[in-house]
Formats: sequence, structure tokens, C-alpha cells
Amino acid sequence: MSNFKKIPGGVCAPEGFAAGAVGAGIKTGKVLRDDLALVWSESPCASAATFTTNKVKAAPVLISAEHLKAGRNRAVVLNSGNANACTGPQGLKDARAMADAAAALLELNPKDVLVCSTGRIGVPMPIERILKGIADLRPSRSGSKATATAIMTSDTFAKQFAVEVKSKKGTFRIGGIAKGAGMIDPNMATMLSLVTTDAAVPQSVLRKELKRSVANSFNRITVDGDMSTNDTVILLANGLSGVAPDLGEFSEALDEVTRALAHMIVKDGEGVSRFVEVEVLGAASDKDARAAAEAIANSTLVKCAWAGGDPNWGRILDAVGYCGIRMTASKADIFYDKLIVVEGGMAAATPVAKLRAIAARKAFKVTVDLHLGKGAYHVWTTDLTEEYVRLNLGE
Repeated sequence: MSNFKKIPGGVCAPEGFAAGAVGAGIKTGKVLRDDLALVWSESPCASAATFTTNKVKAAPVLISAEHLKAGRNRAVVLNSGNANACTGPQGLKDARAMADAAAALLELNPKDVLVCSTGRIGVPMPIERILKGIADLRPSRSGSKATATAIMTSDTFAKQFAVEVKSKKGTFRIGGIAKGAGMIDPNMATMLSLVTTDAAVPQSVLRKELKRSVANSFNRITVDGDMSTNDTVILLANGLSGVAPDLGEFSEALDEVTRALAHMIVKDGEGVSRFVEVEVLGAASDKDARAAAEAIANSTLVKCAWAGGDPNWGRILDAVGYCGIRMTASKADIFYDKLIVVEGGMAAATPVAKLRAIAARKAFKVTVDLHLGKGAYHVWTTDLTEEYVRLNLGE
């Protein structure tokens, strides 16, 4: 177990990283809000990224994937207020222009720069305002929170997290920021995240580690079952700590950061009032366990019951039954936290009042044990409230 502690600073906590934000006028409204940001490393980085699996990919995703192939990326330009998705050839041109402008500001090669956008789909980018804003950016060591705030859309708070690790080989840091509140589903969603570290990690290892860590964090969250066009997680490692940690130590610390950011996204889900961990055990395979956990987590009926503080186990068992996995209803047990609600496919003797008290909490855990094998999986999800509907009326 590594010796690590939470520290302030977000993406600027690791040595050699700076960030900053400005209001470029991308977001509409009477008050100019920060909506454009930049994060960069003062020295070259190993780089890794994962992107949305949606077949409809936004221009910044396509350009970032192209630049990632060149490797050694060391800066990211980000904006909110416009997704630059479904914008055709002009959208690609605008994403490239953002990378070019950031590279000129930092005296880098354009392919050193990755691009992230979030906001409305199908709206042309106000590229002249954006390019002017990039020229005005002045990244600093204290700019992480401003950057996390600038990329917010329907988020209600800025999301950042960092740890300092006293490893066997020395001290290093990992920090990150994220945004996301709606269109959140496994395989990422309307979410952006940037993670930085001053650990020395080879690029091939870094890319494997990010893929593994995302699978165990951002790909285990769901708010509403919808996948977006812009999802991106980026990891930059500049090695300035001089520490090349053991893989296990680095993995543990990276997971601490990505899980923390993923939990923040779920807790800030649009209109949510519950944070729920759904765990499926005893499935015939991990694949079956995942299918069952996601069916429960994305069930509108289940989520509405949770919104009302109702531990409606019938809806949970029903979701497992229709998701297409191997199961025997008479073997299934269901628990709310550690209280059994279903035993052998039938109602247990636990008083309903005790179960309702759990379901009324802001956070709780639902466990389904199918007693068929060793397959296991968990996801983090939310309830579904009237406020979610109001926020997504398209007004």
C-alpha cells in the first residue's frame, strides 16, 4: 500500500504544470464567464488519452486522436459552451486552429497540443473570439481551479483532486480536473478529464495504465445512460519529480485520482439526490455481472424508486431478469447496504422501515448476489428526479 495523501492544486499540484482560464465569450449571457482554458507542462511529457466510443465523434476528439499518435504531447486547450461536434470540415479546421494558437502562445509544435471541447452540439465555433482568448491566456501554477471552473457546463461545482505519493523510490504527485453532470454512461460520456503527474513513466506504460484506470473509474459511472460525442480523458507525465515509481505504486495513486473525479461527476449529476453503488456478485462471468449492474443502474423505474426513497427490490430483480444474462431467480439475494431485502428470489424478513431508511440516505449500496459463479462488477449511479427532466427540456 503506497503512502499517499490528498493535497491541493489539482492539475498544477505536480511539478512543472501550469494552467489558466479566460472568458472568451463562447457562453452566452449577460455576464462574461471563463469558458476557455489551457494546461501545459514546462518540459516534454509522455502522453496518453482515451476517447468516446460513440461513432459520432466531435472535431476536437478527431484532432486530439491524430495528435496523440505523434506522442510527447505537453499542452491541452479546452473550452466549454460549444462542443464543436457535427460541424463538418469547418469544425475540424477550427479545432486545428485552436491547437495552432495554443502552440504559438507556448512556442510548441501544434501536434504537441491536444484539444477538448464541451457544450452544444451542431453549433459553429465562434473561432475568432476563441483565438483571441487563447492569445490572452496566461497559465500559472495556481490556475487549476479556474481551469476546472471554465470547463463546467451544467456542473454545479469545479472538480479537482490531487495526491502526493511517498513511494519506495521517492515522492511524486498526480493531480486532475474533470467536468460532467449529464449524458454520463459507461464508456465515458459528456465528460472531460485531464490528469497530470510528475512521475517518470514510459509512454507505453502510461497508455496501458490510463486505459486500465479509466475502465475502473470513468467507465463505471452512469447518470442517465446517454453517451456523448466529446468524451476525453488525457494523462500527461513530465517526469520532473525524478521518480520512476514501481508500477503498483503508480497504479494505486492513479486510481485514487480517477475514482475521486468519477465520484464527483456522479454526485454532481443533473438533478440527482442519491449516489448509489450497484454491485453484482456471483454471476456466471464478469461480463454477465457488468450487464446486470448496468441494467439496474440505468433502469428508469429503479432510479425513480430511489428518488422517492423506495427500496423497490422488484424493479431491481426485474432488471437483472431482462438483461440477457444467465440467472436463476430462486438463487438471487439482494441487499441494501448490508441489510438483506431479497433471499432466494423472495422477500426477506427485514422490516421495510429499515430498508426505507437506507434508501432515504444520500448515498447507499445495492448488492445483488446471483450465486452462480465468481463474476463480479460494480458501477456508480444516481436516482432520477423531476429536476433532471427540467434541466434537459432543451430550452
